[in-house]
Amino acid sequence: MKKILSFCLLLLAVTFLQSYISAKKTPRVLVFSKTKGFRHASIEAGKIAIQKLGAEHNFTVDTTENAALFTEANLKKYATVIFLSTTGDVLDDAQQAVFERYIQAGGGYVGIHAATDTEYDWPWYGKLAGAYFLDHPAQQDARFVIIDKKHPSTKFMTDSVWMHRDELYNFKSINPDIKVLITLDESSYKGGKNGKFHPFSWYHNFDGGRAFYTSMGHTEESWKEDRFLNHLYGGIEYAIGNQKNLDYSKAHSKLL
Repeated sequence: MKKILSFCLLLLAVTFLQSYISAKKTPRVLVFSKTKGFRHASIEAGKIAIQKLGAEHNFTVDTTENAALFTEANLKKYATVIFLSTTGDVLDDAQQAVFERYIQAGGGYVGIHAATDTEYDWPWYGKLAGAYFLDHPAQQDARFVIIDKKHPSTKFMTDSVWMHRDELYNFKSINPDIKVLITLDESSYKGGKNGKFHPFSWYHNFDGGRAFYTSMGHTEESWKEDRFLNHLYGGIEYAIGNQKNLDYSKAHSKLL
């Protein structure tokens, strides 16, 4: 009798655990990498690396360069949309309105590298991304200064300085509301134009949603670097948020 009771309790516990796992929603992210300007050779490496991060950290990754997938019905499936080195005018007016509504409903945005070299005629996007690309000097090593170690994308960094080689963007139209995580020390390299305070990675709440941006990721080698990948995963984790359902009652941009 005791054996039967023990078996029943074990079966009940397993059933409960399976139900809990099934009920727990696996986050889904969309990697969007359409380019209408310069195309980075590292995009393919970036897609593979993000898919690997998904497998390691239990989120599903879809990839596309098809802007027609920016519909309300489709974006509802995603906790975050990742703009992976997009360039130029990648969404039409109707798709822009759909994406605005997605963010306003509580969606997440992650911008990587050339995501700031995107949609210069869409001011809302510039504020979401946090800045626009201005130009860059030759690739070189530089001193990255971690100024906020409380964020998921930086909390694992024990040192305050990170020497890293990348394409070092200068920015314009920087949103004053961004919360800066990492800056560039312009005295450590040649060609900086943002002065003593040169943001390079940041996050903020914007128009109902969550946005994270890192300017790293130009080189294919960076997509094999554990520190960069941990930094990026922390940003994705932040953008995914607490996994509440999107609330389109809060969306106020009009569909076109």
